[in-house]
Amino acid sequence: MRARTTLVGATALLLTAAVAGPAVAAGTATGSPSADAHSATRRAIEAAVQAGVPGVTATVKGTHGTWSTTAGVGDTRTGEPRSTADRYRVGSITKTFVSTVLLQLEAEGRLSLDDTVDTWLPGVVRGHGHDGRRITVRRLLNHTSGIYNYTADEAFGRTYFSKDGFFRHRYDTRTPLDLVAIAMRHKPDFAPGTSWNYSNTNYVLAGMVIEKVTGHSYATEITRRIIDPLHLTATSVPGTRVTVPQPSSRAYSKLAETTTGPSYDVTELNPSIAASAGEMISNSADLDRFYSALLHGKLLPPRQLKEMKTTVKSGGDVNSGYGLGLVEATLTCGVRVYGHDGGIHGSQSLALTTADGRHSLAANFNGDWTGDMVAVAEGEFCGDRSR
Repeated sequence: MRARTTLVGATALLLTAAVAGPAVAAGTATGSPSADAHSATRRAIEAAVQAGVPGVTATVKGTHGTWSTTAGVGDTRTGEPRSTADRYRVGSITKTFVSTVLLQLEAEGRLSLDDTVDTWLPGVVRGHGHDGRRITVRRLLNHTSGIYNYTADEAFGRTYFSKDGFFRHRYDTRTPLDLVAIAMRHKPDFAPGTSWNYSNTNYVLAGMVIEKVTGHSYATEITRRIIDPLHLTATSVPGTRVTVPQPSSRAYSKLAETTTGPSYDVTELNPSIAASAGEMISNSADLDRFYSALLHGKLLPPRQLKEMKTTVKSGGDVNSGYGLGLVEATLTCGVRVYGHDGGIHGSQSLALTTADGRHSLAANFNGDWTGDMVAVAEGEFCGDRSR
């Protein structure tokens, strides 16, 4: 199913662009810096709505202040517009938070990224050729482990990404061990370290390692190490909570392979199916603050930040690479950005910042089947040079 590549952890940042759909009317922009400075961003956001995304919210943080904009609607039934303060499910952006915690633990001498998975989770990664004694924590974080991606399992896809399956199972609770067990029923994608493939299973295991090292859930560690110190008041790790805190918009999906046909409200779901691979909730201002602080060196010592930014080639795009929960990409105008994208039912998100953390963008589509998030990034960081 197409949904398995776009939901519960998107494929690597800026490697693909979505296809078009029907149009919805656009909204307005707010913010103190001149909107003219973001005119290309605004055009890309309006184009996404014209392509069929119900609504978009975005916030930019730069040296001249903060600029926010919305377009389209947050509720297709009432026509209520999206808000610049909207909270939304951020999907795989969760991975950067998880990796940051593990790198902090490394800096504290509590683990090594070159520890094997079996050191911390003995016997968990076993079956059909998987062997946690041959896979390091580092290989989990940069997706070179070869561990099968549990969201690619056909039965999992039918259960959670098809219309009938989703509405029957949207409130199911799945444990991290449940999700890893799904992956262990398949052969590895490749021998550890010999290739690259995006696997949500890697980050489910990474969350389990955090718990084993600290004695606390990964959610607790993210909260006390990142959310609270940075005052990310709109950011949370929901666990099994099925709702998104207010203010927020509705989220929509086709729940099908195609980009045509009816859209369904998928706002409520139990995010335990994503766990530490993609369950978090945030808003655009908080994501800007997080990535800006991260790249500015406020969360990690220089050695660990350098490790996080050390990339391996991901997919077929020569202009991007995957580090430790962080993607590096060079845009068409030559600007280098770092961040992550994220997808989960009814939500596509993107958060990027420049290498010095001084210019950040975070945006969200409340539909998962269409819209070009890459164009939004190009518009903001390249301006009219991207045309």
